[in-house]
Amino acid sequence: MNEHFGAAAQSALAKLIAAREAVTGIIGLGYVGLPLSAACARAGFPTIGFDVDENKIVQLNSGQSYIDAVSSADLSEQIGGERFRATADFSELAKCDVVIICVPTPLSRYREPDLRYVEATAETIARNLRSGQLVVLESTTYPGTTEEIVKPILEGTHLKSGSDFFLGFSPEREDPGNTTFRTTTIPKVVAGDGSAASSLMEAFYGAVVDRVVVVSSPKVSEAVKITENVFRAVNIALVNELKMIYDAMGIDIWEVIDAASTKPFGFMPFYPGPGLGGHCIPIDPFYLTWKSREYGLTTRFIELAGEINVSMPRYVINKLENALDRFQQVSLSSSRILILGLAYKKNVSDIRESPSFELMEMLEKRGSSVAFHDPHAGTIPMTRDHAAFAGGESVSLNADVIQGYNAVVVATDHDAIDYELIAANAKLIVDTRNVFARKNIEIRNIMVKA
Repeated sequence: MNEHFGAAAQSALAKLIAAREAVTGIIGLGYVGLPLSAACARAGFPTIGFDVDENKIVQLNSGQSYIDAVSSADLSEQIGGERFRATADFSELAKCDVVIICVPTPLSRYREPDLRYVEATAETIARNLRSGQLVVLESTTYPGTTEEIVKPILEGTHLKSGSDFFLGFSPEREDPGNTTFRTTTIPKVVAGDGSAASSLMEAFYGAVVDRVVVVSSPKVSEAVKITENVFRAVNIALVNELKMIYDAMGIDIWEVIDAASTKPFGFMPFYPGPGLGGHCIPIDPFYLTWKSREYGLTTRFIELAGEINVSMPRYVINKLENALDRFQQVSLSSSRILILGLAYKKNVSDIRESPSFELMEMLEKRGSSVAFHDPHAGTIPMTRDHAAFAGGESVSLNADVIQGYNAVVVATDHDAIDYELIAANAKLIVDTRNVFARKNIEIRNIMVKA
Protein backbone atom coordinates (compact mmCIF):
# COMPACT_ATOMS: atom_id res chain seq x y z
CA MET A 1 0.00 0.00 0.00
CA ASN A 2 2.73 2.44 1.02
CA GLU A 3 4.83 1.39 -1.95
CA HIS A 4 1.93 2.04 -4.33
CA PHE A 5 1.19 5.40 -2.69
CA GLY A 6 4.89 6.34 -2.84
CA ALA A 7 5.03 5.70 -6.58
CA ALA A 8 1.88 7.76 -7.10
CA ALA A 9 3.22 10.61 -4.95
CA GLN A 10 6.53 10.55 -6.83
CA SER A 11 4.76 10.63 -10.18
CA ALA A 12 2.50 13.52 -9.15
CA LEU A 13 5.41 15.61 -7.88
CA ALA A 14 7.52 14.78 -10.94
CA LYS A 15 4.73 16.12 -13.16
CA LEU A 16 4.55 19.36 -11.16
CA ILE A 17 8.33 19.78 -11.45
CA ALA A 18 8.31 19.09 -15.19
CA ALA A 19 5.58 21.69 -15.69
CA ARG A 20 7.44 24.21 -13.44
CA GLU A 21 4.33 24.30 -11.26
CA ALA A 22 5.89 22.87 -8.09
CA VAL A 23 5.62 25.54 -5.40
CA THR A 24 9.10 25.94 -3.93
CA GLY A 25 9.68 27.06 -0.35
CA ILE A 26 13.17 28.13 0.71
CA ILE A 27 13.85 28.56 4.42
CA GLY A 28 16.58 31.07 5.26
CA LEU A 29 17.06 34.07 2.98
CA GLY A 30 20.74 34.76 3.45
CA TYR A 31 23.78 34.35 1.21
CA VAL A 32 22.59 30.88 0.14
CA GLY A 33 18.83 31.01 0.33
CA LEU A 34 18.18 34.29 -1.47
CA PRO A 35 20.31 33.53 -4.58
CA LEU A 36 18.70 30.07 -4.73
CA SER A 37 15.24 31.63 -4.42
CA ALA A 38 16.01 33.99 -7.30
CA ALA A 39 17.31 31.10 -9.42
CA CYS A 40 14.19 28.99 -8.76
CA ALA A 41 11.93 31.93 -9.60
CA ARG A 42 13.84 32.67 -12.80
CA ALA A 43 13.41 29.01 -13.76
CA GLY A 44 9.65 29.52 -13.56
CA PHE A 45 8.86 27.89 -10.21
CA PRO A 46 6.47 29.83 -7.96
CA THR A 47 8.81 30.47 -5.04
CA ILE A 48 8.12 31.45 -1.42
CA GLY A 49 11.03 32.60 0.73
CA PHE A 50 10.78 32.02 4.49
CA ASP A 51 12.73 33.86 7.16
CA VAL A 52 12.26 34.75 10.83
CA ASP A 53 13.60 38.28 10.28
CA GLU A 54 10.59 40.51 9.62
CA ASN A 55 12.83 43.34 8.39
CA LYS A 56 14.16 41.08 5.63
CA ILE A 57 10.64 40.15 4.62
CA VAL A 58 9.55 43.78 4.28
CA GLN A 59 12.72 44.70 2.38
CA LEU A 60 12.45 41.79 -0.06
CA ASN A 61 8.76 42.25 -0.77
CA SER A 62 9.47 45.88 -1.62
CA GLY A 63 11.99 44.70 -4.22
CA GLN A 64 15.13 45.62 -2.29
CA SER A 65 17.91 43.04 -2.16
CA TYR A 66 20.55 42.99 0.59
CA ILE A 67 22.68 40.31 -1.11
CA ASP A 68 25.18 41.31 -3.81
CA ALA A 69 24.50 38.15 -5.84
CA VAL A 70 20.86 39.15 -6.34
CA SER A 71 20.18 42.58 -7.82
CA SER A 72 17.17 44.58 -6.74
CA ALA A 73 16.14 44.76 -10.40
CA ASP A 74 16.14 40.97 -10.68
CA LEU A 75 14.26 40.63 -7.41
CA SER A 76 11.64 43.18 -8.48
CA GLU A 77 11.17 41.34 -11.77
CA GLN A 78 10.45 38.06 -9.98
CA ILE A 79 8.06 39.76 -7.55
CA GLY A 80 6.31 41.59 -10.38
CA GLY A 81 5.90 38.32 -12.26
CA GLU A 82 4.43 36.75 -9.11
CA ARG A 83 7.21 34.16 -9.10
CA PHE A 84 8.63 35.19 -5.72
CA ARG A 85 7.43 36.53 -2.40
CA ALA A 86 8.80 36.41 1.13
CA THR A 87 7.00 35.59 4.35
CA ALA A 88 7.55 34.89 8.03
CA ASP A 89 4.41 32.74 8.18
CA PHE A 90 5.79 29.21 8.27
CA SER A 91 2.33 27.65 8.10
CA GLU A 92 2.59 28.38 4.37
CA LEU A 93 5.08 25.53 4.13
CA ALA A 94 2.03 23.28 3.72
CA LYS A 95 1.46 24.94 0.33
CA CYS A 96 4.95 24.03 -0.89
CA ASP A 97 5.75 20.99 -2.98
CA VAL A 98 9.51 21.39 -2.57
CA VAL A 99 10.99 22.67 0.72
CA ILE A 100 14.67 23.59 0.90
CA ILE A 101 16.53 24.30 4.15
CA CYS A 102 19.23 26.98 3.95
CA VAL A 103 19.83 27.88 7.61
CA PRO A 104 23.14 28.49 9.44
CA THR A 105 25.20 25.68 10.92
CA PRO A 106 27.64 27.44 13.28
CA LEU A 107 30.01 26.02 15.87
CA SER A 108 29.48 26.16 19.62
CA ARG A 109 32.02 27.92 21.82
CA TYR A 110 33.69 24.50 22.19
CA ARG A 111 34.02 24.08 18.40
CA GLU A 112 31.30 21.46 18.23
CA PRO A 113 28.44 21.43 15.69
CA ASP A 114 25.54 23.67 16.61
CA LEU A 115 22.57 22.16 14.77
CA ARG A 116 19.82 23.99 16.65
CA TYR A 117 18.77 25.95 13.54
CA VAL A 118 18.57 22.79 11.43
CA GLU A 119 16.66 20.94 14.16
CA ALA A 120 14.25 23.82 14.78
CA THR A 121 13.62 24.17 11.05
CA ALA A 122 12.99 20.43 10.67
CA GLU A 123 10.49 20.61 13.54
CA THR A 124 8.74 23.55 11.86
CA ILE A 125 8.54 21.60 8.59
CA ALA A 126 7.22 18.56 10.47
CA ARG A 127 4.33 20.63 11.85
CA ASN A 128 3.36 21.48 8.28
CA LEU A 129 4.46 18.33 6.49
CA ARG A 130 2.07 16.67 4.09
CA SER A 131 2.24 13.76 1.70
CA GLY A 132 3.97 14.28 -1.60
CA GLN A 133 6.52 16.90 -0.53
CA LEU A 134 10.25 16.90 -1.31
CA VAL A 135 12.39 18.21 1.58
CA VAL A 136 16.04 19.10 0.88
CA LEU A 137 18.75 20.12 3.34
CA GLU A 138 21.40 22.43 1.86
CA SER A 139 23.05 23.64 5.09
CA THR A 140 26.63 22.44 5.36
CA THR A 141 27.01 19.79 8.03
CA TYR A 142 28.69 16.49 8.92
CA PRO A 143 27.96 13.27 7.01
CA GLY A 144 24.86 11.64 8.43
CA THR A 145 22.88 14.74 9.44
CA THR A 146 20.09 14.31 6.88
CA GLU A 147 19.38 10.71 7.83
CA GLU A 148 20.24 10.86 11.54
CA ILE A 149 18.81 14.25 12.53
CA VAL A 150 16.34 15.57 9.93
CA LYS A 151 14.71 12.28 8.90
CA PRO A 152 13.66 11.15 12.42
CA ILE A 153 12.13 14.57 13.14
CA LEU A 154 10.09 14.46 9.95
CA GLU A 155 9.09 10.83 10.43
CA GLY A 156 7.88 11.70 13.92
CA THR A 157 4.73 12.81 12.09
CA HIS A 158 4.12 9.13 11.12
CA LEU A 159 4.76 10.03 7.49
CA LYS A 160 7.57 7.95 6.01
CA SER A 161 10.49 9.06 3.88
CA GLY A 162 10.44 7.46 0.44
CA SER A 163 6.74 6.72 0.44
CA ASP A 164 4.81 9.63 1.98
CA PHE A 165 7.43 12.35 1.50
CA PHE A 166 10.88 12.51 -0.08
CA LEU A 167 14.11 13.66 1.54
CA GLY A 168 17.59 14.54 0.32
CA PHE A 169 20.73 16.63 0.66
CA SER A 170 22.37 19.00 -1.81
CA PRO A 171 25.33 21.08 -0.62
CA GLU A 172 25.30 24.80 -1.28
CA ARG A 173 28.31 26.01 -3.26
CA GLU A 174 27.85 29.77 -3.16
CA ASP A 175 30.99 31.89 -3.42
CA PRO A 176 30.17 35.53 -2.55
CA GLY A 177 31.92 37.99 -4.83
CA ASN A 178 32.72 35.42 -7.52
CA THR A 179 31.76 37.04 -10.83
CA THR A 180 32.70 33.99 -12.92
CA PHE A 181 30.19 31.57 -11.44
CA ARG A 182 26.66 32.00 -10.09
CA THR A 183 24.08 29.69 -8.55
CA THR A 184 22.87 28.35 -11.89
CA THR A 185 26.31 27.71 -13.42
CA ILE A 186 27.86 25.86 -10.47
CA PRO A 187 27.33 22.07 -10.79
CA LYS A 188 24.83 20.86 -8.18
CA VAL A 189 25.58 17.69 -6.24
CA VAL A 190 22.41 15.90 -5.14
CA ALA A 191 21.45 12.71 -3.30
CA GLY A 192 18.13 11.43 -2.03
CA ASP A 193 17.07 9.10 0.73
CA GLY A 194 16.23 6.39 -1.76
CA SER A 195 16.00 6.28 -5.53
CA ALA A 196 12.64 8.09 -5.74
CA ALA A 197 13.97 11.09 -3.81
CA SER A 198 17.17 11.15 -5.90
CA SER A 199 15.13 11.11 -9.10
CA LEU A 200 12.97 14.01 -7.90
CA MET A 201 15.99 16.02 -6.78
CA GLU A 202 17.72 15.47 -10.11
CA ALA A 203 14.59 16.64 -11.95
CA PHE A 204 14.03 19.69 -9.76
CA TYR A 205 17.60 20.99 -9.64
CA GLY A 206 18.06 20.09 -13.29
CA ALA A 207 15.34 22.61 -14.08
CA VAL A 208 17.18 25.31 -12.10
CA VAL A 209 20.91 24.83 -12.74
CA ASP A 210 23.02 23.91 -15.75
CA ARG A 211 24.41 20.63 -14.44
CA VAL A 212 23.37 18.13 -11.77
CA VAL A 213 25.71 15.51 -10.32
CA VAL A 214 23.89 12.62 -8.61
CA VAL A 215 25.75 10.69 -5.90
CA SER A 216 24.73 7.52 -4.11
CA SER A 217 23.54 8.79 -0.72
CA PRO A 218 22.98 11.90 1.39
CA LYS A 219 26.07 10.95 3.41
CA VAL A 220 28.21 11.09 0.29
CA SER A 221 26.68 14.41 -0.71
CA GLU A 222 27.34 15.83 2.78
CA ALA A 223 30.91 14.52 2.61
CA VAL A 224 31.47 16.24 -0.75
CA LYS A 225 30.89 19.68 0.78
CA ILE A 226 33.02 18.96 3.84
CA THR A 227 35.83 17.68 1.61
CA GLU A 228 35.77 20.80 -0.55
CA ASN A 229 36.13 23.05 2.47
CA VAL A 230 38.71 20.89 4.23
CA PHE A 231 40.77 20.99 1.03
CA ARG A 232 40.81 24.79 1.07
CA ALA A 233 41.37 25.09 4.81
CA VAL A 234 44.36 22.73 4.79
CA ASN A 235 46.01 24.33 1.77
CA ILE A 236 45.52 27.85 3.12
CA ALA A 237 47.04 26.70 6.42
CA LEU A 238 49.99 25.32 4.48
CA VAL A 239 50.75 28.61 2.75
CA ASN A 240 50.18 30.51 6.00
CA GLU A 241 52.79 28.34 7.67
CA LEU A 242 55.16 28.70 4.73
CA LYS A 243 54.67 32.46 4.92
CA MET A 244 55.93 32.52 8.52
CA ILE A 245 58.86 30.22 7.71
CA TYR A 246 59.92 32.10 4.59
CA ASP A 247 59.51 35.45 6.31
CA ALA A 248 62.04 34.34 8.93
CA MET A 249 64.39 33.45 6.05
CA GLY A 250 63.87 36.77 4.29
CA ILE A 251 61.92 35.17 1.43
CA ASP A 252 58.74 36.69 -0.01
CA ILE A 253 56.02 34.00 -0.03
CA TRP A 254 54.09 35.86 -2.73
CA GLU A 255 57.03 35.74 -5.12
CA VAL A 256 57.46 32.04 -4.35
CA ILE A 257 53.78 31.27 -5.10
CA ASP A 258 53.82 33.31 -8.31
CA ALA A 259 56.88 31.44 -9.56
CA ALA A 260 55.58 28.03 -8.48
CA SER A 261 52.32 28.76 -10.32
CA THR A 262 54.17 28.72 -13.64
CA LYS A 263 54.41 24.94 -13.34
CA PRO A 264 51.65 23.61 -15.64
CA PHE A 265 50.96 20.52 -13.53
CA GLY A 266 51.14 19.32 -9.93
CA PHE A 267 50.67 22.73 -8.28
CA MET A 268 47.62 24.82 -7.41
CA PRO A 269 48.14 28.30 -5.94
CA PHE A 270 46.64 29.20 -2.56
CA TYR A 271 47.37 32.50 -0.88
CA PRO A 272 48.08 33.47 2.74
CA GLY A 273 46.17 36.07 4.70
CA PRO A 274 45.36 37.38 8.18
CA GLY A 275 43.13 34.42 8.99
CA LEU A 276 40.10 32.61 7.58
CA GLY A 277 36.65 34.12 7.19
CA GLY A 278 33.24 33.33 5.79
CA HIS A 279 30.70 30.82 7.03
CA CYS A 280 32.28 27.72 5.47
CA ILE A 281 36.04 27.29 5.60
CA PRO A 282 36.69 28.33 9.23
CA ILE A 283 33.79 26.19 10.49
CA ASP A 284 32.98 23.18 8.35
CA PRO A 285 36.18 21.14 8.88
CA PHE A 286 35.39 21.03 12.61
CA TYR A 287 32.08 19.32 11.82
CA LEU A 288 34.09 16.43 10.40
CA THR A 289 36.57 16.34 13.29
CA TRP A 290 33.64 16.14 15.72
CA LYS A 291 31.88 13.38 13.80
CA SER A 292 35.08 11.37 13.38
CA ARG A 293 35.38 10.99 17.15
CA GLU A 294 32.20 8.89 17.05
CA TYR A 295 34.28 6.34 15.12
CA GLY A 296 37.27 6.57 17.46
CA LEU A 297 39.33 8.46 14.88
CA THR A 298 41.36 11.63 15.25
CA THR A 299 41.79 14.23 12.51
CA ARG A 300 45.24 15.54 13.34
CA PHE A 301 45.88 17.03 9.92
CA ILE A 302 42.63 19.00 9.85
CA GLU A 303 42.96 20.15 13.46
CA LEU A 304 46.54 21.31 12.89
CA ALA A 305 45.39 23.31 9.87
CA GLY A 306 42.71 24.89 12.04
CA GLU A 307 45.27 25.84 14.69
CA ILE A 308 47.52 27.49 12.11
CA ASN A 309 44.70 29.47 10.51
CA VAL A 310 43.32 30.58 13.87
CA SER A 311 46.78 31.80 14.88
CA MET A 312 47.22 34.14 11.89
CA PRO A 313 45.64 37.27 13.43
CA ARG A 314 48.10 36.98 16.31
CA TYR A 315 50.97 36.72 13.81
CA VAL A 316 49.79 39.91 12.10
CA ILE A 317 49.59 41.75 15.44
CA ASN A 318 53.13 40.65 16.30
CA LYS A 319 54.41 41.93 12.95
CA LEU A 320 52.60 45.22 13.54
CA GLU A 321 53.95 45.56 17.08
CA ASN A 322 57.54 44.92 15.98
CA ALA A 323 57.23 47.39 13.10
CA LEU A 324 55.83 50.14 15.36
CA ASP A 325 58.64 49.60 17.83
CA ARG A 326 61.33 49.52 15.14
CA PHE A 327 60.23 52.35 12.87
CA GLN A 328 58.26 54.68 15.16
CA GLN A 329 59.45 53.78 18.65
CA VAL A 330 55.85 53.59 19.87
CA SER A 331 53.93 50.80 21.57
CA LEU A 332 50.64 49.23 20.57
CA SER A 333 49.04 50.67 23.70
CA SER A 334 49.69 54.24 22.53
CA SER A 335 48.98 53.68 18.83
CA ARG A 336 46.09 54.55 16.53
CA ILE A 337 45.49 51.75 14.01
CA LEU A 338 43.33 51.74 10.87
CA ILE A 339 42.11 48.38 9.56
CA LEU A 340 41.42 48.32 5.82
CA GLY A 341 38.60 45.89 5.11
CA LEU A 342 36.02 44.49 7.51
CA ALA A 343 34.53 41.89 5.13
CA TYR A 344 36.23 38.50 5.08
CA LYS A 345 37.05 38.63 1.34
CA LYS A 346 37.49 41.26 -1.34
CA ASN A 347 34.63 43.06 -3.08
CA VAL A 348 31.83 41.69 -0.87
CA SER A 349 29.97 42.94 2.19
CA ASP A 350 29.98 39.56 3.97
CA ILE A 351 31.57 39.93 7.42
CA ARG A 352 30.86 36.42 8.74
CA GLU A 353 33.83 35.04 10.72
CA SER A 354 36.02 37.85 9.36
CA PRO A 355 39.55 37.87 10.84
CA SER A 356 39.28 41.68 10.95
CA PHE A 357 37.19 41.32 14.09
CA GLU A 358 39.94 39.26 15.72
CA LEU A 359 42.51 41.89 14.75
CA MET A 360 40.40 44.70 16.21
CA GLU A 361 39.69 42.79 19.43
CA MET A 362 43.37 41.97 19.95
CA LEU A 363 44.40 45.55 19.31
CA GLU A 364 41.82 46.97 21.70
CA LYS A 365 42.88 44.51 24.40
CA ARG A 366 46.43 45.79 23.95
CA GLY A 367 45.22 49.38 24.40
CA SER A 368 45.27 50.54 20.78
CA SER A 369 42.71 52.93 19.36
CA VAL A 370 41.19 51.11 16.38
CA ALA A 371 39.09 52.20 13.41
CA PHE A 372 38.19 50.55 10.12
CA HIS A 373 37.45 51.49 6.53
CA ASP A 374 35.37 49.27 4.24
CA PRO A 375 33.57 50.52 1.11
CA HIS A 376 31.26 47.49 1.15
CA ALA A 377 30.53 47.11 4.87
CA GLY A 378 29.91 50.62 6.16
CA THR A 379 28.21 49.76 9.47
CA ILE A 380 28.89 46.82 11.74
CA PRO A 381 25.67 44.87 12.44
CA MET A 382 24.94 42.98 15.63
CA THR A 383 26.88 39.71 15.63
CA ARG A 384 26.88 36.82 18.05
CA ASP A 385 30.62 36.83 18.77
CA HIS A 386 31.51 40.50 18.35
CA ALA A 387 28.55 42.38 19.80
CA ALA A 388 30.78 45.12 21.26
CA PHE A 389 31.54 46.38 17.75
CA ALA A 390 27.88 46.69 16.68
CA GLY A 391 27.09 50.12 15.24
CA GLY A 392 30.69 50.93 14.37
CA GLU A 393 31.01 53.06 11.24
CA SER A 394 33.57 52.93 8.46
CA VAL A 395 35.76 56.05 8.49
CA SER A 396 36.15 58.13 5.33
CA LEU A 397 39.61 58.32 3.83
CA ASN A 398 41.60 61.40 2.98
CA ALA A 399 45.22 62.41 3.44
CA ASP A 400 44.70 64.01 6.86
CA VAL A 401 42.73 61.05 8.20
CA ILE A 402 45.34 58.52 7.06
CA GLN A 403 48.21 60.57 8.44
CA GLY A 404 46.47 60.55 11.82
CA TYR A 405 47.10 56.82 12.30
CA ASN A 406 50.35 55.22 13.37
CA ALA A 407 49.71 52.31 11.01
CA VAL A 408 47.32 51.02 8.38
CA VAL A 409 46.72 47.24 8.28
CA VAL A 410 45.40 45.82 5.01
CA ALA A 411 43.11 42.97 6.09
CA THR A 412 40.92 42.79 2.95
CA ASP A 413 42.06 43.98 -0.47
CA HIS A 414 38.85 45.51 -1.86
CA ASP A 415 39.30 46.96 -5.34
CA ALA A 416 37.33 50.07 -4.36
CA ILE A 417 39.98 51.26 -1.87
CA ASP A 418 42.30 54.07 -3.02
CA TYR A 419 45.65 52.38 -2.42
CA GLU A 420 47.57 55.23 -4.04
CA LEU A 421 46.16 57.53 -1.37
CA ILE A 422 47.14 55.05 1.35
CA ALA A 423 50.64 54.63 -0.06
CA ALA A 424 51.24 58.37 -0.21
CA ASN A 425 50.07 59.15 3.33
CA ALA A 426 50.34 56.16 5.66
CA LYS A 427 53.22 56.29 8.12
CA LEU A 428 53.39 52.49 8.25
CA ILE A 429 51.56 49.87 6.19
CA VAL A 430 51.18 46.24 7.22
CA ASP A 431 50.00 44.42 4.09
CA THR A 432 48.53 40.95 4.64
CA ARG A 433 47.29 40.63 1.04
CA ASN A 434 50.30 41.75 -1.06
CA VAL A 435 48.04 44.33 -2.68
CA PHE A 436 50.63 47.08 -3.11
CA ALA A 437 53.13 44.78 -4.83
CA ARG A 438 50.40 43.35 -7.07
CA LYS A 439 49.37 46.85 -8.10
CA ASN A 440 52.98 48.07 -8.43
CA ILE A 441 52.31 50.96 -6.06
CA GLU A 442 55.32 52.71 -4.57
CA ILE A 443 55.19 53.23 -0.83
CA ARG A 444 56.30 56.63 0.47
CA ASN A 445 57.15 55.54 4.01
CA ILE A 446 57.39 52.01 5.48
CA MET A 447 55.62 48.82 4.43
CA VAL A 448 55.75 45.41 6.10
CA LYS A 449 54.23 42.24 4.66
CA ALA A 450 52.43 40.02 7.12
